[in-house]
Amino acid sequence: MEVIAHRGASGYLPEHTLPAKALAHAMGADYLEQDVVASRDGQLVVLHDIHVDRVTDVAERFPARCRDDGRYYAIDFTMDELRTLTVNERCNADGKAVYPNRYPVEKNNFRLHTLDEEIRFIRGLNRSTGRSAGIYPEIKKPAWHKQEGIDLSVAVIETLLAHGYRSAEDPVYLQCFDAAETRRIRVELQCDMKLVQLIGENSWNESATNYDALRTGAGLQMLLKYADAVGPRIQHLYSLDASGTPVASQFALAVRSSGIACHPYTLRADELPAGFKDVATLVTFLQKEARVNGVFADHPDLAKVAINRR
Repeated sequence: MEVIAHRGASGYLPEHTLPAKALAHAMGADYLEQDVVASRDGQLVVLHDIHVDRVTDVAERFPARCRDDGRYYAIDFTMDELRTLTVNERCNADGKAVYPNRYPVEKNNFRLHTLDEEIRFIRGLNRSTGRSAGIYPEIKKPAWHKQEGIDLSVAVIETLLAHGYRSAEDPVYLQCFDAAETRRIRVELQCDMKLVQLIGENSWNESATNYDALRTGAGLQMLLKYADAVGPRIQHLYSLDASGTPVASQFALAVRSSGIACHPYTLRADELPAGFKDVATLVTFLQKEARVNGVFADHPDLAKVAINRR
């Protein structure tokens, strides 16, 4: 089972910073994830959200640049402006850390960077260490970006092609929550790289996709026509029986029988799903019962240890 470093080693360092990616690489992650959004000048920024206010000091540096909803959007800043921001541990709207026991929310020198810069960084680490970690970019909110005048999928694919990523044999997975866009990437944009259809919850309003429908038999059959892997929540893969023991869900069984690869998210040692007492029991369930091929992890080292003990 492969380990995908979720936003890097984000359980230890602020997410999507190069130090977090370096630590994840050193911990043996098989793939490093890059969420991608666009800046005002069309640069591809490695950032989990279209907003920057939960993970940077943007409100302090550019107090007048928020939109009417009070949020600060990456696409309203040039890349040069975004580089002036410092990146902190993810916070809630009240400024308190989402995960209080992780890296302190304080002044530091972590910075934002581009997709091109991260790919070069990872390739440098691959060369200097002699081990090969793949990349796992996500196209964030493509429909929203189109409304803002940027075809994010085209821009991301062009960057990947420029770095030599072209086929299903290359160490790259391209992921997206928007099912219509994932199909477009395969059919219209004729992308031959491995594609992952992410599955969230309808209440998140992540895209126009009906995720409940995707988890049905018909939805899974549709996925098989364009995707190489499915990325559901870990919670989609199990339920608890009368004794509180996790058992594989019908969706997990259907994914297993379909043969499509499954990379669920997110293994967090400090936020385990209900029914699991530690990382080891979660990994055992994912391997033996759900039989997944990989897992997104905030703590890639703990995931690797649990996998290697089996």
